[in-house]
Amino acid sequence: MSKKRVLSGVQPTGNLHLGNYLGAIRNWVESQQDYDNYFCVVDLHAITVPHNPASLAADTYAIAALYLACGIDLQYSTIFVQSHISAHSELAWLLNCVTPINWLERMIQFKEKAIKQGENVSVGLLDYPVLMAADILLYDADLVPVGEDQKQHIELTRDIVIRMNDQFGKPEQPVLKLPDPLIRKDGARVMSLTDGSKKMSKSDPSEQSRINLLDSPDAIAKKIKRCKTDPIKGLEFDNPERPECNNLLTLYALLSGQSKEAVAQECQDMGWGQFKPLLTETTIAALEPIQRKYQDIMADPGYLDGILREGRQKAEQSAQVVLERVKTALGFSLPL
Repeated sequence: MSKKRVLSGVQPTGNLHLGNYLGAIRNWVESQQDYDNYFCVVDLHAITVPHNPASLAADTYAIAALYLACGIDLQYSTIFVQSHISAHSELAWLLNCVTPINWLERMIQFKEKAIKQGENVSVGLLDYPVLMAADILLYDADLVPVGEDQKQHIELTRDIVIRMNDQFGKPEQPVLKLPDPLIRKDGARVMSLTDGSKKMSKSDPSEQSRINLLDSPDAIAKKIKRCKTDPIKGLEFDNPERPECNNLLTLYALLSGQSKEAVAQECQDMGWGQFKPLLTETTIAALEPIQRKYQDIMADPGYLDGILREGRQKAEQSAQVVLERVKTALGFSLPL
Protein backbone atom coordinates (compact mmCIF):
# COMPACT_ATOMS: atom_id res chain seq x y z
CA MET A 1 0.00 0.00 0.00
CA SER A 2 1.49 3.35 -1.06
CA LYS A 3 2.03 6.11 1.47
CA LYS A 4 -0.31 9.07 1.63
CA ARG A 5 1.15 12.27 0.21
CA VAL A 6 1.67 15.38 2.35
CA LEU A 7 2.20 18.91 1.03
CA SER A 8 3.15 21.94 3.08
CA GLY A 9 5.29 25.08 2.87
CA VAL A 10 6.53 28.21 4.60
CA GLN A 11 6.92 31.73 3.26
CA PRO A 12 10.44 33.20 3.02
CA THR A 13 9.50 36.35 4.91
CA GLY A 14 11.90 36.85 7.78
CA ASN A 15 13.54 34.23 9.94
CA LEU A 16 11.66 31.13 11.03
CA HIS A 17 10.66 31.27 14.69
CA LEU A 18 9.66 28.79 17.38
CA GLY A 19 6.02 28.98 16.27
CA ASN A 20 6.97 27.82 12.77
CA TYR A 21 9.17 25.08 14.18
CA LEU A 22 7.02 23.72 17.00
CA GLY A 23 3.71 24.27 15.25
CA ALA A 24 4.73 22.91 11.85
CA ILE A 25 8.25 21.86 10.89
CA ARG A 26 9.02 19.63 13.88
CA ASN A 27 5.76 17.84 13.28
CA TRP A 28 6.77 17.29 9.65
CA VAL A 29 10.07 15.81 10.80
CA GLU A 30 8.51 13.49 13.39
CA SER A 31 5.98 12.01 10.95
CA GLN A 32 7.91 12.17 7.66
CA GLN A 33 8.66 8.44 7.53
CA ASP A 34 4.93 7.74 7.40
CA TYR A 35 4.24 9.83 4.28
CA ASP A 36 5.43 10.82 0.83
CA ASN A 37 6.30 14.44 1.58
CA TYR A 38 6.53 17.54 -0.60
CA PHE A 39 7.80 20.60 1.27
CA CYS A 40 8.13 23.86 -0.64
CA VAL A 41 9.30 27.38 0.07
CA VAL A 42 6.26 29.40 -0.98
CA ASP A 43 7.97 32.51 -2.32
CA LEU A 44 5.04 33.45 -4.57
CA HIS A 45 2.96 33.93 -1.43
CA ALA A 46 5.64 36.21 0.00
CA ILE A 47 4.88 38.97 -2.51
CA THR A 48 1.17 39.21 -1.64
CA VAL A 49 2.27 41.81 0.93
CA PRO A 50 5.02 44.45 0.61
CA HIS A 51 8.38 42.70 0.44
CA ASN A 52 12.06 43.41 -0.13
CA PRO A 53 13.16 42.19 -3.59
CA ALA A 54 16.81 42.47 -2.59
CA SER A 55 16.45 39.77 0.06
CA LEU A 56 13.75 37.47 -1.38
CA ALA A 57 16.13 35.00 -3.06
CA ALA A 58 18.47 34.83 -0.06
CA ASP A 59 15.54 34.39 2.32
CA THR A 60 14.20 31.58 0.11
CA TYR A 61 17.50 29.71 0.29
CA ALA A 62 17.67 30.26 4.04
CA ILE A 63 14.27 28.65 4.58
CA ALA A 64 15.23 25.66 2.43
CA ALA A 65 18.43 25.27 4.47
CA LEU A 66 16.44 25.47 7.71
CA TYR A 67 14.13 22.69 6.48
CA LEU A 68 17.20 20.47 6.25
CA ALA A 69 18.73 21.75 9.48
CA CYS A 70 15.51 20.99 11.36
CA GLY A 71 15.63 17.37 10.21
CA ILE A 72 13.75 17.05 6.92
CA ASP A 73 15.18 13.86 5.38
CA LEU A 74 15.51 13.63 1.60
CA GLN A 75 14.91 9.89 1.85
CA TYR A 76 11.28 10.66 2.68
CA SER A 77 10.79 14.21 1.50
CA THR A 78 11.16 16.47 -1.53
CA ILE A 79 12.20 20.10 -0.99
CA PHE A 80 11.61 22.67 -3.71
CA VAL A 81 10.86 26.34 -4.39
CA GLN A 82 7.33 27.25 -5.44
CA SER A 83 8.30 29.83 -8.08
CA HIS A 84 10.66 27.38 -9.79
CA ILE A 85 7.60 25.52 -11.06
CA SER A 86 5.40 27.63 -13.33
CA ALA A 87 2.48 25.20 -12.95
CA HIS A 88 1.66 26.84 -9.60
CA SER A 89 0.79 30.13 -11.25
CA GLU A 90 -0.92 28.49 -14.21
CA LEU A 91 -3.17 26.25 -12.12
CA ALA A 92 -4.00 29.19 -9.83
CA TRP A 93 -5.36 31.09 -12.85
CA LEU A 94 -7.44 28.13 -13.99
CA LEU A 95 -8.86 27.70 -10.48
CA ASN A 96 -9.58 31.45 -10.32
CA CYS A 97 -11.97 31.03 -13.19
CA VAL A 98 -14.12 28.50 -11.30
CA THR A 99 -13.88 30.10 -7.83
CA PRO A 100 -16.67 32.55 -6.86
CA ILE A 101 -15.22 35.83 -5.60
CA ASN A 102 -17.48 35.86 -2.56
CA TRP A 103 -15.70 32.71 -1.36
CA LEU A 104 -12.49 34.75 -1.15
CA GLU A 105 -14.04 37.84 0.38
CA ARG A 106 -15.13 35.85 3.45
CA MET A 107 -11.58 34.68 4.27
CA ILE A 108 -10.70 35.87 7.77
CA GLN A 109 -6.98 36.36 7.07
CA PHE A 110 -7.75 38.56 4.06
CA LYS A 111 -10.04 40.74 6.14
CA GLU A 112 -7.43 41.13 8.88
CA LYS A 113 -4.52 41.91 6.56
CA ALA A 114 -6.60 44.15 4.30
CA ILE A 115 -7.43 46.36 7.27
CA LYS A 116 -3.71 46.80 7.98
CA GLN A 117 -2.80 47.57 4.35
CA GLY A 118 -5.72 49.86 3.59
CA GLU A 119 -5.70 51.15 0.01
CA ASN A 120 -2.49 49.25 -0.75
CA VAL A 121 -4.13 45.82 -0.46
CA SER A 122 -3.43 43.78 -3.59
CA VAL A 123 -5.46 41.36 -5.69
CA GLY A 124 -2.76 38.84 -4.79
CA LEU A 125 -3.67 39.03 -1.11
CA LEU A 126 -7.33 38.38 -1.93
CA ASP A 127 -6.32 35.54 -4.25
CA TYR A 128 -3.80 34.00 -1.85
CA PRO A 129 -6.08 31.04 -0.94
CA VAL A 130 -6.54 30.04 -4.60
CA LEU A 131 -2.77 29.92 -5.08
CA MET A 132 -2.58 27.88 -1.89
CA ALA A 133 -5.18 25.53 -3.33
CA ALA A 134 -3.08 25.18 -6.49
CA ASP A 135 0.00 24.38 -4.37
CA ILE A 136 -1.86 21.54 -2.67
CA LEU A 137 -3.75 20.15 -5.65
CA LEU A 138 -0.79 20.07 -8.05
CA TYR A 139 0.70 17.20 -6.06
CA ASP A 140 -2.45 15.15 -5.45
CA ALA A 141 -1.88 15.73 -1.73
CA ASP A 142 -3.89 13.57 0.64
CA LEU A 143 -3.05 15.60 3.74
CA VAL A 144 -2.02 19.18 4.46
CA PRO A 145 -0.42 19.93 7.86
CA VAL A 146 -1.82 23.29 8.97
CA GLY A 147 -2.49 25.30 12.08
CA GLU A 148 -6.00 26.20 13.13
CA ASP A 149 -5.62 29.63 11.49
CA GLN A 150 -5.13 28.02 8.06
CA LYS A 151 -7.96 25.52 8.36
CA GLN A 152 -10.36 27.87 6.57
CA HIS A 153 -8.06 27.88 3.55
CA ILE A 154 -8.11 24.08 3.41
CA GLU A 155 -11.90 24.18 3.55
CA LEU A 156 -11.83 26.57 0.59
CA THR A 157 -9.50 24.20 -1.27
CA ARG A 158 -11.96 21.38 -0.69
CA ASP A 159 -14.84 23.57 -1.93
CA ILE A 160 -12.88 24.31 -5.10
CA VAL A 161 -12.19 20.61 -5.65
CA ILE A 162 -15.85 19.69 -5.20
CA ARG A 163 -16.92 22.45 -7.59
CA MET A 164 -14.32 21.48 -10.19
CA ASN A 165 -15.17 17.78 -10.01
CA ASP A 166 -18.92 18.44 -10.17
CA GLN A 167 -18.66 20.73 -13.19
CA PHE A 168 -15.86 19.13 -15.18
CA GLY A 169 -15.29 15.61 -13.88
CA LYS A 170 -17.13 12.34 -13.53
CA PRO A 171 -17.95 10.39 -10.35
CA GLU A 172 -15.64 7.59 -11.42
CA GLN A 173 -12.99 9.99 -12.75
CA PRO A 174 -12.57 13.15 -10.62
CA VAL A 175 -10.34 15.92 -11.92
CA LEU A 176 -8.76 16.77 -8.56
CA LYS A 177 -8.08 14.86 -5.34
CA LEU A 178 -9.90 16.03 -2.21
CA PRO A 179 -7.30 16.79 0.53
CA ASP A 180 -7.78 16.68 4.28
CA PRO A 181 -6.19 18.94 6.91
CA LEU A 182 -3.66 17.35 9.26
CA ILE A 183 -3.85 19.33 12.49
CA ARG A 184 -1.80 18.51 15.56
CA LYS A 185 -3.32 19.84 18.78
CA ASP A 186 -0.22 20.16 20.96
CA GLY A 187 1.92 23.09 19.94
CA ALA A 188 -0.25 23.95 16.96
CA ARG A 189 -0.43 27.57 18.14
CA VAL A 190 2.65 29.02 19.82
CA MET A 191 1.84 32.45 21.16
CA SER A 192 3.68 35.77 21.22
CA LEU A 193 6.16 36.56 24.01
CA THR A 194 4.62 40.03 24.33
CA ASP A 195 0.97 38.97 24.28
CA GLY A 196 -0.07 35.44 25.19
CA SER A 197 -3.41 35.88 23.44
CA LYS A 198 -1.84 36.42 19.98
CA LYS A 199 -0.05 33.92 17.77
CA MET A 200 3.73 34.21 17.40
CA SER A 201 4.18 35.76 13.97
CA LYS A 202 6.91 36.83 11.57
CA SER A 203 4.78 39.84 10.62
CA ASP A 204 4.79 41.25 14.17
CA PRO A 205 6.94 44.42 14.05
CA SER A 206 8.46 43.59 17.45
CA GLU A 207 11.40 41.18 17.45
CA GLN A 208 10.74 40.74 21.18
CA SER A 209 7.50 38.92 20.32
CA ARG A 210 9.27 35.84 18.97
CA ILE A 211 12.34 33.63 19.31
CA ASN A 212 13.87 32.99 15.91
CA LEU A 213 15.54 29.68 15.17
CA LEU A 214 18.81 31.47 14.39
CA ASP A 215 18.80 33.81 17.40
CA SER A 216 22.04 33.80 19.38
CA PRO A 217 22.07 32.49 22.96
CA ASP A 218 22.35 36.09 24.22
CA ALA A 219 19.33 37.19 22.15
CA ILE A 220 17.29 34.23 23.41
CA ALA A 221 18.20 35.01 27.02
CA LYS A 222 17.24 38.69 26.64
CA LYS A 223 13.91 37.91 24.99
CA ILE A 224 12.89 35.39 27.62
CA LYS A 225 14.04 37.68 30.43
CA ARG A 226 11.87 40.50 29.04
CA CYS A 227 8.85 38.44 27.98
CA LYS A 228 5.49 39.30 29.45
CA THR A 229 4.49 37.45 32.61
CA ASP A 230 2.23 38.05 35.61
CA PRO A 231 2.87 38.67 39.35
CA ILE A 232 1.40 35.35 40.50
CA LYS A 233 3.73 32.79 42.11
CA GLY A 234 3.26 29.22 40.98
CA LEU A 235 2.89 28.24 37.34
CA GLU A 236 -0.04 26.46 35.74
CA PHE A 237 -1.48 25.42 32.38
CA ASP A 238 -4.87 26.32 30.93
CA ASN A 239 -5.80 29.24 33.16
CA PRO A 240 -7.56 31.69 30.79
CA GLU A 241 -6.54 34.54 33.11
CA ARG A 242 -2.85 33.63 32.60
CA PRO A 243 -2.28 33.19 28.82
CA GLU A 244 1.44 34.02 29.03
CA CYS A 245 1.95 31.44 31.75
CA ASN A 246 0.27 28.77 29.67
CA ASN A 247 2.32 29.72 26.60
CA LEU A 248 5.71 29.67 28.34
CA LEU A 249 4.97 26.36 30.07
CA THR A 250 3.89 24.92 26.72
CA LEU A 251 7.16 26.08 25.13
CA TYR A 252 9.13 24.45 27.94
CA ALA A 253 7.22 21.18 27.60
CA LEU A 254 7.68 21.05 23.84
CA LEU A 255 11.36 22.01 23.85
CA SER A 256 12.28 19.72 26.75
CA GLY A 257 10.29 16.77 25.41
CA GLN A 258 8.37 16.35 28.66
CA SER A 259 4.69 15.69 29.10
CA LYS A 260 2.32 18.42 30.15
CA GLU A 261 1.69 16.58 33.42
CA ALA A 262 5.41 16.33 34.23
CA VAL A 263 5.97 20.03 33.55
CA ALA A 264 2.94 21.02 35.61
CA GLN A 265 4.30 19.10 38.58
CA GLU A 266 7.86 20.40 38.16
CA CYS A 267 6.85 24.05 37.86
CA GLN A 268 3.79 24.34 40.09
CA ASP A 269 5.69 26.05 42.92
CA MET A 270 8.14 28.06 40.83
CA GLY A 271 8.32 31.82 40.44
CA TRP A 272 9.32 33.50 37.19
CA GLY A 273 12.82 34.18 38.51
CA GLN A 274 13.41 30.44 38.74
CA PHE A 275 11.50 29.40 35.63
CA LYS A 276 12.86 31.87 33.06
CA PRO A 277 16.51 30.68 33.35
CA LEU A 278 15.25 27.10 33.01
CA LEU A 279 13.32 27.97 29.85
CA THR A 280 16.32 29.90 28.50
CA GLU A 281 18.71 26.99 29.02
CA THR A 282 16.25 24.54 27.45
CA THR A 283 15.60 26.76 24.42
CA ILE A 284 19.28 27.35 23.71
CA ALA A 285 20.04 23.63 23.99
CA ALA A 286 17.14 22.71 21.67
CA LEU A 287 18.17 25.19 18.96
CA GLU A 288 21.94 24.65 19.07
CA PRO A 289 22.04 21.54 16.80
CA ILE A 290 19.68 23.22 14.30
CA GLN A 291 21.88 26.32 14.15
CA ARG A 292 25.06 24.26 13.77
CA LYS A 293 23.65 22.21 10.90
CA TYR A 294 22.26 25.34 9.22
CA GLN A 295 25.70 26.96 9.22
CA ASP A 296 27.22 23.81 7.69
CA ILE A 297 24.62 23.79 4.89
CA MET A 298 25.00 27.49 4.11
CA ALA A 299 28.77 27.07 3.95
CA ASP A 300 28.29 24.77 0.91
CA PRO A 301 25.92 26.56 -1.52
CA GLY A 302 26.50 23.94 -4.21
CA TYR A 303 24.97 21.29 -1.94
CA LEU A 304 21.78 23.29 -1.44
CA ASP A 305 21.58 24.19 -5.13
CA GLY A 306 21.74 20.50 -6.01
CA ILE A 307 18.96 19.60 -3.57
CA LEU A 308 16.67 22.33 -4.92
CA ARG A 309 17.43 21.34 -8.51
CA GLU A 310 16.53 17.72 -7.84
CA GLY A 311 13.47 18.82 -5.91
CA ARG A 312 12.27 20.98 -8.79
CA GLN A 313 12.68 18.13 -11.26
CA LYS A 314 10.73 15.67 -9.13
CA ALA A 315 7.98 18.12 -8.17
CA GLU A 316 7.61 19.36 -11.73
CA GLN A 317 6.84 15.85 -12.98
CA SER A 318 3.90 15.53 -10.59
CA ALA A 319 2.72 19.09 -11.19
CA GLN A 320 2.59 18.71 -14.95
CA VAL A 321 0.47 15.56 -14.71
CA VAL A 322 -2.16 17.35 -12.63
CA LEU A 323 -2.01 20.54 -14.69
CA GLU A 324 -2.62 18.64 -17.93
CA ARG A 325 -5.48 16.76 -16.29
CA VAL A 326 -7.15 20.05 -15.34
CA LYS A 327 -6.54 21.64 -18.75
CA THR A 328 -8.00 18.62 -20.49
CA ALA A 329 -11.08 18.71 -18.27
CA LEU A 330 -11.55 22.41 -19.04
CA GLY A 331 -11.34 21.77 -22.77
CA PHE A 332 -7.91 23.11 -23.65
CA SER A 333 -5.88 21.58 -26.46
CA LEU A 334 -2.56 20.35 -25.12
CA PRO A 335 0.81 20.79 -26.93
CA LEU A 336 1.52 18.10 -29.48
